[in-house]
Amino acid sequence: MRRFGRTLVTAALAVTLVGGTAGWASGDSQAAVTGPPPGAAAWRADTVSGRALPDPATAAPREVAAFFAGLDDTARRQLLRSHPLVVGNLEGAPLPLRYEANRIAVAATGEARYASLAAPDRQLLAFDPRGRGQVAEVFGDLERAEHVSVIVPGSDNDAATYDAPRTPHTGPAGMARALREATGTGTGGGTAVVAWIGYTTPVGVGLDAADGRLARAGAVRLARFTAGLDAVGAPDPVLFCHSYGSVVCGLAARHTDATDLVAFGSPGMRADTAAALGTGARVWAARGPSDWIADVPNVEFAGIGHGADPTSAAFGARRVPAADVQGHTGYFMPGTQSLAAFAAIAKGAAR
Repeated sequence: MRRFGRTLVTAALAVTLVGGTAGWASGDSQAAVTGPPPGAAAWRADTVSGRALPDPATAAPREVAAFFAGLDDTARRQLLRSHPLVVGNLEGAPLPLRYEANRIAVAATGEARYASLAAPDRQLLAFDPRGRGQVAEVFGDLERAEHVSVIVPGSDNDAATYDAPRTPHTGPAGMARALREATGTGTGGGTAVVAWIGYTTPVGVGLDAADGRLARAGAVRLARFTAGLDAVGAPDPVLFCHSYGSVVCGLAARHTDATDLVAFGSPGMRADTAAALGTGARVWAARGPSDWIADVPNVEFAGIGHGADPTSAAFGARRVPAADVQGHTGYFMPGTQSLAAFAAIAKGAAR
């Protein structure tokens, strides 16, 4: 009975913290963007060379890859011109085709907040303007890469703010650039890094950040995204999961082919132990000494909270050194122990 009482008290504290009454920012409730992108209905109604098009909602990425492999360049470009939003977000479609489709889709919005994303040197692997917008960008040569890493970020990330000025080495793009630079170019394609904002993230630190609703929707999308990488022949990825993004990774873990999962600044992964994640991937965890996430109670009660601390000995993850990390977003700062360890993990050189 006493144990139950302590759980109730801790859960109440968690709600108080994430609700903003302890001085934190309270976030607005977000509607998760799910399902195929806009234009899917018109895509389904179309044909190419007399063939039906794969359903974006149900076709497996390998089926999509096989479909495009059977088309000539003229047919592919016909689909690109007619359905850029679908082609750009279709897991299993050829990478260069997706990059070009997303440039077209971004430009077609006519919105100034997205204009920089349409630059010819950008490699957008996803762009969805619904809601606050979702985007994924590739840094490096994903077609030739020997190793692939995916940055899965937490709250307050979306397509509209993706290119907003930030402190260097923070935010999904900053983290991706820092990791890519830290791994070096290597031989062949080296390491490619994807900054993936492919789900609706919480806004602020409120109840959306305290429950798993958005993370569950994000986990489905992350699992499909990694299946898409596999379908086009990319190496199995390393997932670098920051803050609320580690909740997404925890829920998606058993449904991906990731070689490694790295949780940093994590409030929990909705599992009591690394083994409970149900993945064959190696699980790593890092938390800096001044990261405020340490003040979040590691409980899960009535859907609130995300469970055990991944950096605790009982969780069983491999520890990433982070003694010199500053704050909640400093894990990719040049010269830090964490960035050096992350680069080794990304290249498959960590033990």
